[in-house]
Amino acid sequence: MRFVVRRVAVSLLLVWVVASIVFLAIHLVPGDPAELLLSTGGSAPDAATVAELRERLGLNLPLLTQYANFFAGLAHGDLGQSLVDDYPVLDEIGLRLPRTLELIAAGTILALIVSLPAGTYAALHQGGRFDRIASGIAALVLAIPVFVVGTLLVLLMAQTLHLMPAGGYAPLAKAPGQHFLLLALPALAIGKGLAAILFRMTRASVLDVAVLDYVRTARAKGLSPNRVLIRHVLRNALSPILTVLGLHMGSLLGGTVLVEYVFNWPGLSTPLLRAVEARDYPMVVGIVLVISALFLAINLVTDLTRAALDPRIHTA
Repeated sequence: MRFVVRRVAVSLLLVWVVASIVFLAIHLVPGDPAELLLSTGGSAPDAATVAELRERLGLNLPLLTQYANFFAGLAHGDLGQSLVDDYPVLDEIGLRLPRTLELIAAGTILALIVSLPAGTYAALHQGGRFDRIASGIAALVLAIPVFVVGTLLVLLMAQTLHLMPAGGYAPLAKAPGQHFLLLALPALAIGKGLAAILFRMTRASVLDVAVLDYVRTARAKGLSPNRVLIRHVLRNALSPILTVLGLHMGSLLGGTVLVEYVFNWPGLSTPLLRAVEARDYPMVVGIVLVISALFLAINLVTDLTRAALDPRIHTA
């Protein structure tokens, strides 16, 4: 219980630190959001109108007062209103976040389906043809940026072979078949890097565990190869794999921005990019805070899962 409480406390502290850094950083960017909101056709707005809007939005208050008001609202579950369209930030995030999480989950599942069996097989046949080919493909995939992969998938699967749509979104409840068809390419694009990383981690971890004394003892006792692999090798090789999986699943939260843009997937990327351009403080801080909290939550779950698999972690 002390281990769990300590991890939760550290995660909450980091959420506060991240929120403070983002809040202060966005206010240090040059430019007045009130002037940007009132500027039309390149003409400068009237100074009195700008002052009135700044007062209405609370931008004329001292920075520390705005900071205190932000965290007071945050304590009550209020992320504020968008400066652009006066829409609640929490409602906008609640609408788009499930789509981003669905994309990340689909990419992670695809990566696990490919990487775990391939990495295990490559480790068991170290130096063989499959090991060399798979390792080469993994290195190549890691070298290609995600937006290049997305563009190539659109060019090949949609424009050349006409097998899948280039992008878009269909509600799951209304058109489930079309929904998953539109999800396939962005999930493949975002999961390719994770699959390559997990393949290399699985291969290395299985190789490290397979030569340990207790594995040789299990084989000497006459246990079947499958039982040795599942109960003694894979079980003990999972801890570093889970660590890498947790870290990179959190990183996918930031990597989805380019993928959603390429495939026109209506996740968090669209309001985030629009808010940055318009200096929409509440929207930027709210989205970044949610992404950071999810990143820390994923790492917290990873730590607790590793501790459950390996008791030495929470007793250290």
